[in-house]
Amino acid sequence: MSKAAVRLISVVVATAAAMTAAPAATAAQSMPVAATSTTSDPFYTYGSSEPLSAFAPGTVLKTRTLQYHLVGISTPLKAVQLLYRTTDAQGRPAANVTTVVRSPTGDRSKAVSYQSFYDSLSPEDGPSRAIAGNVGLGGLIPNVEAVFLAPLLTQGYDVVIPDTEGQQAHFAAGPEYGTNTLDSIRAATKSAQTGLNSATAFGLMGYSGGSIATNWAAALAPSYAPDVQRKLVGYAEGGLLVDPAHNLKYVDGSLAWSGVIPMAVIGVSRSYGIDLKSYLNDYGLEVYKELEHGSILDALGHYPGLTWKKMAKSQYADPNSISAFVEAMNKLNLGSAATPAIPGFIAQGNAGVLEGTFGYHPGIGRGDGVMVAGDVRALARQYCTTGDSAVKYSQYELLSHTGGSVVWAPVALGWLGDRFAGRTAPSDCGRIPTGNSLAPEEPVSPS
Repeated sequence: MSKAAVRLISVVVATAAAMTAAPAATAAQSMPVAATSTTSDPFYTYGSSEPLSAFAPGTVLKTRTLQYHLVGISTPLKAVQLLYRTTDAQGRPAANVTTVVRSPTGDRSKAVSYQSFYDSLSPEDGPSRAIAGNVGLGGLIPNVEAVFLAPLLTQGYDVVIPDTEGQQAHFAAGPEYGTNTLDSIRAATKSAQTGLNSATAFGLMGYSGGSIATNWAAALAPSYAPDVQRKLVGYAEGGLLVDPAHNLKYVDGSLAWSGVIPMAVIGVSRSYGIDLKSYLNDYGLEVYKELEHGSILDALGHYPGLTWKKMAKSQYADPNSISAFVEAMNKLNLGSAATPAIPGFIAQGNAGVLEGTFGYHPGIGRGDGVMVAGDVRALARQYCTTGDSAVKYSQYELLSHTGGSVVWAPVALGWLGDRFAGRTAPSDCGRIPTGNSLAPEEPVSPS
């Protein structure tokens, strides 16, 4: 590796490392830092008279090259950003943005699509905006994730970073996360500026919210993007959301993660065009308004002990009494989606008590504080029996959601490296403990 490349990557690593403690400190203050808004940035708007439906998914609509920014500070690393055509949660044509960062040492033969865990209800928090120089509370997460990106770049991987939630911030809308990711890869390989092409091999990688996009992309690829499927060597993910209906029950009353409940209500409402406000009481509407454009850092630890019942009108104390909500939740259940046709590495923590989640509901059990371990085991076992048996599963009994990411990342990088090298993928099929039922939720009558 050249000295120039080492210096370049060092800038990224050092700046990101200095930021690793920032999200917790900033979230505790409950105040966003000064932001350079990209809302008015014309790059994010498709303004041609020709309708988006006229373009194939993955078509590049706009291109720009800029310096990679960390916490608003320009670095020597260059990034190519693409506005491209994709498909939203309701199957409609949409425009989205992805970022391609070229490795100083790579030969463009291998790339990793890295899905960020920027979990937010504001499009301003997308990784492309942080990379372009936007600075805000939710945008701190993509900055911190540079710690995960730097090792990929140093090992010769070009990195593609899609704004997985789309430009409307469709939080938790897994199928849209998947199409945004797959069309991002299509766009990256069609742009002359990226250096990537049809011969470039891709791996998928993501943790937490990024694992949602990673798994849905792997599941949808054979049907939605067979051209991308042929490029994929495997997917590596951790802290996975499988059955959102289970997760809402699991975090109910949690000290830290209960804010995910209103975020999910807002995300589902927005993604599928459902008005859920009529089912909320006055307090629920107040929380809805507070988080309508917030990020996970606005929710994490800010609503200790929050439950669904505290937000809903009495007759809707059971979320399954809202049929439209149940229908949307079932659309997001990975247990009902297709099985990936490529090898996978799935990791999951199981010490959620460390992050203030103490619930142990029948049929749900324990998890890492926000994700349900029994659901992840069930999905891994399902994949073993219905598709590629090359599923590596690791359960971190003593780690919570946050701690699990630290252990997962280097293992995921090594696992992906072996896939690119053509080595036989390991399998834990036959050794994965039983999990929960992933059957669709059934609606009930309001009380």
